[in-house]
Amino acid sequence: MNVYIVYDSESGHTEMLAKAIAAGAESIKDTKVHLKHVSESRPEELVGMDAIIWGCPGHFGTISANLKAWIDDLGILWAEGKLINKIGAVFCTTASVHGGIESTLLNLITPMLHQGMIIVGLPGNVPENALFGSYYGAGITCPVESSPDSPPNMPTESDLALGKALGQRVAEITRMFCRV
Repeated sequence: MNVYIVYDSESGHTEMLAKAIAAGAESIKDTKVHLKHVSESRPEELVGMDAIIWGCPGHFGTISANLKAWIDDLGILWAEGKLINKIGAVFCTTASVHGGIESTLLNLITPMLHQGMIIVGLPGNVPENALFGSYYGAGITCPVESSPDSPPNMPTESDLALGKALGQRVAEITRMFCRV
C-alpha cells in the first residue's frame, strides 16, 4: 500500500507535521510512505499511489502559492480520471490562533473532490482533535514568536500526535479499500 505525502514548508513547521503524518501511516503494516516537498514532487507520481495527503502553511486562510501551483498542474490527471477513488487527506499549519486553519483545510480538500477522491478526516474520538483540532484534517497553530530573539515556536507533542493520528487513519482506511 502506497501513501504519498506532499507538503510545502517555509519555516519547518509544516515539514514536522508532514513527518508525523508519515510516521503514523508507516505504523500500519505493509504501508510504504513517499514523503516529498512540493519542489521535489511530480504530479505523475500520484498515479501509482493508493492514498494522497497534501498540506501547507495557511496563508490568510488559503493554500500557499507553491502548493497551489502544484495542485494546478494536476489538470491532466483530472482529465484522465487518474485520481478517482484514491483516498485523500489534508493538513496545514498557521501562525496565529484563528489564523484560518479550517478555511485552509477546506481549500485543500476542494481539489481532491474535483479529482473524485475519497476524503478522510479526523474524528472527535482522537483526544487531541477533540480539544483543539479540526474534523477536516490535521491543522495546528505555531504562534509567531514574541521577538526576533525568541526561540521558534515549533509544533508541540500534541500537535504532532494529531499528525500521527491522521497518517494512521488514512493508512487504515486505505487498507480497507485495498482489500475489497
